[in-house]
Amino acid sequence: MKLLTMVIDLFTHLSLLNSSTFADLPPSFAYFLVGTTLLILVSCFALKSNCVYLVDFACYLPADYLRAPISNFTEHIELSGVFSRESLDFQERVLERSGVGDEACLPLSVHEIPIETSLNSSRNEVEEVLFTAVDDLLSKNSVNPKSIDILISNCSIFCPTPSITGMIINKFGLRSNIKSFSLSGMGCSAGILSISLAKELLKVHKNSLALVLSMEAVTPNGYRGHTKSMLVANTIFRMGGVAILLSNKKQDEQKARYKLEHLVRTHMGADDQAYNSVIQQVDEDGHVGVSLSRSLVHAAGKALRTNISELGPLVLPYTEQVRYGWSLIRRKLFAARKDEIHVPNFKKAFEHFCIHAGGRAIIDAVESNLKLQKEDGEASRMTLYRFGNTSSSSVWYELCYLEAKGKVKKGDRIWQIAFGSGFKCNSAVWKSISDVHPKVRNAWSDRIHLYPVEMPIVS
Repeated sequence: MKLLTMVIDLFTHLSLLNSSTFADLPPSFAYFLVGTTLLILVSCFALKSNCVYLVDFACYLPADYLRAPISNFTEHIELSGVFSRESLDFQERVLERSGVGDEACLPLSVHEIPIETSLNSSRNEVEEVLFTAVDDLLSKNSVNPKSIDILISNCSIFCPTPSITGMIINKFGLRSNIKSFSLSGMGCSAGILSISLAKELLKVHKNSLALVLSMEAVTPNGYRGHTKSMLVANTIFRMGGVAILLSNKKQDEQKARYKLEHLVRTHMGADDQAYNSVIQQVDEDGHVGVSLSRSLVHAAGKALRTNISELGPLVLPYTEQVRYGWSLIRRKLFAARKDEIHVPNFKKAFEHFCIHAGGRAIIDAVESNLKLQKEDGEASRMTLYRFGNTSSSSVWYELCYLEAKGKVKKGDRIWQIAFGSGFKCNSAVWKSISDVHPKVRNAWSDRIHLYPVEMPIVS
């Protein structure tokens, strides 16, 4: 309506073309002026309306009775009677080196003996995580569920009928004309992929609110065989999830926390090694599980390099881009010298880093590739330690950590880096547009004073 009013006003004033003001102008120039002015108005309006604001988000905080300390976890899988001594010892060694601490939680069904993996138990886990997170988000922001225009969920392996978005619509009474999408099979990078989908939808549907839900169901994903690459997933994945409220309404800019600046997606599926580095499969005894191969860290590094080659020009200062470009030229000109390629200083582009808490090796590899300091990966390491690998929601627990520590200031830019099966690397860049008070309640509020903790070093 505002654009229409401006256009009407423009043509009203241009009706004076026959007046003395425009009498001396050639008609062609006058109409060129009209067209140019109209084009500028339309372009400005389009740019303004394409902003995606992150109004707020809420991470699920599991109850203390769902904690799975390492000692309890190893005792539990031993009592289950499913695994051989060799498989038990392997899982214990991996868990000790994983970076997952005693605070990380598992759903109630996994605490039972024998472990309950039924459809109902899986659905109960999804309801517990997402219903809690959505209720927290909507009530905290006084949002009427019927005001939600777009609903997106992602859960990689558990894909029920009705869908997860259907469960949310039923529970919260969302509108019958809501645009809903349930994504599956996208792995741990699906959270940012869902943001990407929301961004594209918000370009088309103006003046809209989007609710994005990210989680992975642990209940149906336990592996009961003896293949080591498939046993790793048992040790690192824990329950968690997030509800995110996005808007393209101009009036929401005043209350929003962040604005989405860039989103870059990379898919390395054409490379067989990358494609097979994380894959759900059946072992020789017929047990289904997710295999995490030894090539995973290499695939993540390659995907990251490809991703930042596209992201870098969008965010890095020109000085860093020139140094990187010159190092490439120098290496080609003097191949025999084998000069190292300059790694851009991304700390000149970002104040904070949220690296997917997929495991200690992943965080170490990203820090090494980007030449970051240990403090840059603090949010990722502490999230892995307290909550475990919560898959697609991990980067949001990390942002929660930064907020609870009072580290995020207005104007800061945050880089979320997510990795997932396929193999994918997705990046989202957010700019803080308001000061977030560390006292605002979130998933870290109850124990933030205890962190960071010293991570145990295991040889």
